[in-house]
Amino acid sequence: MKVLLGWHATDEELATVQQSLPGTTVVGPRPEPYLSRFDLTLESIADTLGDVDAFVGYVLPEGSLDIAKKLKLICWMHAGCDELDLARLKTLGVQVTNLRGANSISVAEHAMAIILGLAKRLIAKHQACVNALPVPVYDAESRSAMLHRRTLGIIGLGQIGSAIAQRAKAFDMRVLGVRLHPELGAGVADAVFGVDQMPQVLGNSDYVVLATPITRKTSSFFGATEIDAMKSGAFLVNVARGNLIQERPLYDALKSGKIAGYGSDVWWTYNNAFPASYHFPVPSRTGIQRMPNVIGTGDQGANADDVLDRNIARSVESLLEFQNDKPLTWKIDLDLGY
Repeated sequence: MKVLLGWHATDEELATVQQSLPGTTVVGPRPEPYLSRFDLTLESIADTLGDVDAFVGYVLPEGSLDIAKKLKLICWMHAGCDELDLARLKTLGVQVTNLRGANSISVAEHAMAIILGLAKRLIAKHQACVNALPVPVYDAESRSAMLHRRTLGIIGLGQIGSAIAQRAKAFDMRVLGVRLHPELGAGVADAVFGVDQMPQVLGNSDYVVLATPITRKTSSFFGATEIDAMKSGAFLVNVARGNLIQERPLYDALKSGKIAGYGSDVWWTYNNAFPASYHFPVPSRTGIQRMPNVIGTGDQGANADDVLDRNIARSVESLLEFQNDKPLTWKIDLDLGY
């Protein structure tokens, strides 16, 4: 078996994978200038793609599938698989595994940090401290919101959503979950609801977290109707994908005060913009990230201790299963997208 690592791996990373896969040839891209060692160009792998059995990486350059004639497995080093051409991969007979669960704890902790940052107005109070500005005590515009005995609605009660629920319970929060298959149970949440009951959950939640995969069905699913269903003055947090939310209704709700605050680790991808989206300030064309009631980070939820090692270990596990003709534990459904 020949495996292509789709990032500029360190010697230690290469050795780790090679030693875990005896009898396997492990190769990487040819050296090239890069801004991040996890970037990848087609030119850097074109000479090796033609005879690899498996690809492991964070980026699959456009045109790769035209060259990779022997490819049978992609170990995608993300939880979300929306950047892959799943329909074509199905036609080609290529299986895909992902990293669901590998970074759930780090993303859940990041979600709680955003929730706390919004509730306690940490950015504004830090800036006031830096600039030696007074903060009125018990004023409606400056006092903190509480998590204790408040309700958290989690849209997407998978591994990340469940990890968020577990941590929220430590703050004595009431947790309501929404999932596609509520028959799978609530886990540590207090109750679980189906998608058709989401308006009820939104209307009863002081905090709402989006933790659902992005698919054809969930893309842009959270718009004016869902925002109108939210409790007035609630907080919205997104640690899944930016394009789950319709930007304009969110902007309007933040401006009007319908939503007290928004926190996000993920931002929009503008696929059909004119002028092309690179002409606009990122991450938001409306400038949401600059609003005083918004906390933003740039895909940092999984940028934590031990996560990269865990990602590599998970990918090696999938490669071993593939090499030994065993069922792939972390295989995704190419029709569902997760």
